[in-house]
Amino acid sequence: MKVEYDRDTCIGMFQCVDEWEGFEKNVDDGKADLVDAEETDDGVFVREVPEDAEFDAKFAARVCPVEAIRVLDDDGEQLVP
Repeated sequence: MKVEYDRDTCIGMFQCVDEWEGFEKNVDDGKADLVDAEETDDGVFVREVPEDAEFDAKFAARVCPVEAIRVLDDDGEQLVP
């Protein structure tokens, strides 16, 4: 499972930070950062989700008010609508 995060879409509500330690507040930018993520060519940040963090990662995606976070299974199917 992996998580994709569109940082440009983020509005800095930091709800994801409260739900999963994979996100951290970046108060200088007013946006969250996805820890240990790699940036793709289209500006989306991606990282694998550890098995013990899958529930928290999904919840972080659910609470994002602007849907900047997507959780995908190994086949690329979005798990959280």
